Amino acid sequence: MKTIKTEEAVGHVLCHDITQIIKGEKKDAVFRKGHIVEKKDIPVLLSLGKDNLYVFEKDEKMMHENEAALVLYDICADKTVMHPSEIKEGKIDIFADIDGLFKVDKKRLFAVNSQGQMMIASRHGNTYVKKGDKLAGTRIIPLVIEKEKMAKAQKKVQGAPIFTVMPLKRKKAAVIATGNEVFYGRIKDTFTDTIKEKLAEFSAEVIYKAVCPDNDEIITKECLKAVENGAEMVFCTGGMSVDPDDRTPLAIKNTGARIVSYGSPVLPGAMLLISYLNDIPIIGLPGCVMYSKRTVFDIVLPRLLADDIITENELALLGEGGLCLNCENCVYPNCGFGKGR
Repeated sequence: MKTIKTEEAVGHVLCHDITQIIKGEKKDAVFRKGHIVEKKDIPVLLSLGKDNLYVFEKDEKMMHENEAALVLYDICADKTVMHPSEIKEGKIDIFADIDGLFKVDKKRLFAVNSQGQMMIASRHGNTYVKKGDKLAGTRIIPLVIEKEKMAKAQKKVQGAPIFTVMPLKRKKAAVIATGNEVFYGRIKDTFTDTIKEKLAEFSAEVIYKAVCPDNDEIITKECLKAVENGAEMVFCTGGMSVDPDDRTPLAIKNTGARIVSYGSPVLPGAMLLISYLNDIPIIGLPGCVMYSKRTVFDIVLPRLLADDIITENELALLGEGGLCLNCENCVYPNCGFGKGR
């Protein structure tokens, strides 16, 4: 740093806070460390008795924290669905412009954060966000940083942005309720109402409903009939365990759907089955979805509505964070449930 006359300081970066004291009113910084001096600041600085200032010497190889924050924002933000805050003390926050599924490219996020002297912090990916929600924040750690280092970070992650928000679709769904106890009227089907309530949170609707006995051929036919009638998602309820009468997994397989996984490392929700008939999800839902407040269904539903294909590896990663603690005061999704690596 160097000493410079205040009148000559325009464009230079302050090395320290400039404090104003007014007796009985305030004592606070008028200008923060890192502030770039503007022409309008000169009279204020002089009125505070600052005829000279400590500033960083200009170096064409270095970049100020505000400029660097903009570089990081450009690296990570899909500007079609999110916007930045004003830069404050070298930091930019990023906010959603739409409701949807927040997606994070974890490998490329790690590539930036592992560079050192810079950081991007975000909320968990694969989670539902609303317009106006804060998604992430960016800044460099020092006040200035080598331009070469920022260029290296840009090169490492060039291409698509690290973050995006996928809009959810108002999909048409089918519910295939299974089980002899329901088919023969021994008990009332309450599972379908639960699914309708979950879908209604995202403006999706059930357009097709069938009740089937524990007969895999009948269940298969109803799944295919639902698709023929315009269902964009099919949810099969019941019959997902390992009892002899539980025929739903076989029925889903016999539709010709590609089975992604039968089972998930999530409690409640271990017996989940995910499959795709072309691009239409056919999902086998375990009984816990009917009676537990939050389950694996809450984790995967936003992804199904966003047409975000779920892979076997992604399901496997849900094991860490896959245990719901059944808290007395549920704050989901603002908790660790479903926040796999």
